[in-house]
Amino acid sequence: MTLARTWSVGLAGVQGAMVEVEVDIAAGLPGVVLVGLPDAVVRQSVDRVRAAVVNAGGEFPARRITIGLSPASMPKQGSGFDLALAAAVLAAAGAVRRRAVDRLVLLGELGLDGSVRAIRGVLPAVLAAARAGHSQVVVPTANAAEAALVDHIEVLAVESLTQLVEHLRGASVLQPYERGPLPAQPPVPDLADVVGQAAGRRAVEVAAAGGHHLFLTGPPGAGKTMLAERLPGLLPALDEQAALEVTAIHSIAGTLPPDAPLVTRPTFEAPHHSATMAALIGGGSGQIRPGAICRAHRGVLFMDEA
Repeated sequence: MTLARTWSVGLAGVQGAMVEVEVDIAAGLPGVVLVGLPDAVVRQSVDRVRAAVVNAGGEFPARRITIGLSPASMPKQGSGFDLALAAAVLAAAGAVRRRAVDRLVLLGELGLDGSVRAIRGVLPAVLAAARAGHSQVVVPTANAAEAALVDHIEVLAVESLTQLVEHLRGASVLQPYERGPLPAQPPVPDLADVVGQAAGRRAVEVAAAGGHHLFLTGPPGAGKTMLAERLPGLLPALDEQAALEVTAIHSIAGTLPPDAPLVTRPTFEAPHHSATMAALIGGGSGQIRPGAICRAHRGVLFMDEA
């Protein structure tokens, strides 16, 4: 019997939760048993991992394999466990050193060709790993800039399973990802664009200064939406803690721009007047997605035609 373990992170709402991945290889009829409340996507990861290992030049063990995701009582959702499952299986089979993956946190979805694809929710996952005391995390290259926002944790960016295996064997050591300067934020609508509307401008300025709610009423075309869209431009930039909170929410929602890993300005959400309750507060089958109210955290929620 051979046993190997590594770590990944699941999502519980907008927070990350550590998941220990254990793999046991024993004698018996070849097969894979996956336990620990996996959803359909996680159960299908076994087939993705098998194809990725073979197409990356490795050998998937033809033995009885038991994979445990702990804590067993927490539902596991999404494809972000693929990379951790592959590393644990290879470590249990002796293809890589078990000690090399014992405290490593791995996040990423595997393609059938062994490529490592981006996933949602990397920032809250890395924040959870840092809080749990882990010092090193492996993420897809496309998520590296987002993961590097977290201090005191080393980020290793990989593009393929082959690259990870070579690193774990010591043949080609990955260098920690160095985050460059954050790109400039795109310009936001300016209140100077509004001509007239002295009372409306004053109301928007007072609401921004005091953090008040604002009710705009008037005939169509009076400028209510134009004034509301310019409210975020009056608010101060988010501090570091607030920026990480907002960025984590948008990372989970899948609305984080790839060229802007950190949201530093208050966001503006304007759901359609026919939006459902789930679209406003969040929901979905399987993994819950943040709604418009959640995405407007520390920003502006504009309920047009309410």
